[in-house]
Order: sequence, then structure tokens, then C-alpha cells
Amino acid sequence: MSDYKLFACAGWGSAIVEAALTLCELPFAIETVDMKGGPAARRQLLSVNPLGEIPTLILPDGTIMTESAAIILYLADLVPNAGLVPLEPSARRTDFLRWLIFIVAAIYPTFTYGDDPSRWVKDKTAQGELKASTDAARERHWLQLEGTIRPDPWILGGFSALDIYLTVMAHWRPRRQWFKAYTPKLDAIARAGLALPELKNVWERNEFVGK
Repeated sequence: MSDYKLFACAGWGSAIVEAALTLCELPFAIETVDMKGGPAARRQLLSVNPLGEIPTLILPDGTIMTESAAIILYLADLVPNAGLVPLEPSARRTDFLRWLIFIVAAIYPTFTYGDDPSRWVKDKTAQGELKASTDAARERHWLQLEGTIRPDPWILGGFSALDIYLTVMAHWRPRRQWFKAYTPKLDAIARAGLALPELKNVWERNEFVGK
């Protein structure tokens, strides 16, 4: 099988797909992208994904895949034994689908709009308000998940891609100390994710170790 090609930036959302590819034991190469650089730094990424977003994954046949949830579901169909997604109809699969979409549709966009408010509004006061409101919404969403789950030790009891999302996203605002203080169940899951030996190299490459 030819290699997959993942456009990635250390510590960004591409780490989610990098971890999933690793667990699926699929051969892949990383094309490093400077996401804080201008269009010139992202020229190759923009040529395959005009939104200029990662993760962007090139399949062995040249097909372009974007959107982390779509990629996770694709990989789960391709390598069902990797355990990324509960595949049989069940309450666990229902919960997986609910929380997967919650993460990508409710939590993830708070970074899209809050990380660089100047992309969306010109007024500096409005920029500050947008960042503050998205930060507050993100914390409410994490608290909602904290109040719903009974991890043992994972979000759904058994491991799934949801735990990869959390392990990665717990390193973003509001950062690990907030999770430790306000969402101890989520913090425990993130710590368990970081301890997975299969993903040790992934976490090191994404600069999560020791944080």
C-alpha cells in the first residue's frame, strides 16, 4: 500500500489524525506546514485545500480528505479492528456519534473564531469580545461533557477516537491546569491518552509530553 500524506503542524488538530493513522498501523508521511506563516508558508496546503486548514489527508489513490471527523470515520471503516469507532448499532455507538459531532461542531469552532478574531471582525473591541465569548462557550461545553460521562477510564468506557480528540484538545485553551481544576474526569482521560505507549512518538512529535 502506498503511503498516506498528512499535512500537519505540531500541536495542532492534525495530531488527532496522526494518532489515528498510527493506531491503524497505516503507512503515512507528514508534510509539515507552518500554520502561523502567511500564504507562502501554506502554498502546498492551499493547493489541495483552499481553506488552508489541517488536518488534510491525501489518500494513496490521490483522493483529498479534509475534516477530522470524516477522516476518523473513513479510517474506522478501513481498519475496524483499530477500535476508533464503535461499529455495531448500540448505545455506545449512539453516544460516540453524539459526542463526536458535539466536539467538532460545538467545541472546535470556538477555536476557529476565537484564535484569530481579526479574521472575522475589524473592530478591536469586538475582537476582544469574540475571543472572550468563544473562550467562555468552550469552557461551558467541556463542563457539559464532564457532567455527562462516567469514564472507565475512557469517555465511553472503552477506548475510542473521542479520547484522541480530548487528549489533543486538552493542550489547547483553557489548558491542562483548567482541566485539572474544573474537569477532573476529562483530565484523567487526557492523562490516560498521553500514557498510551502506541502513541508515545506521536505525542512527543506534537510537543505534548511534559505539559
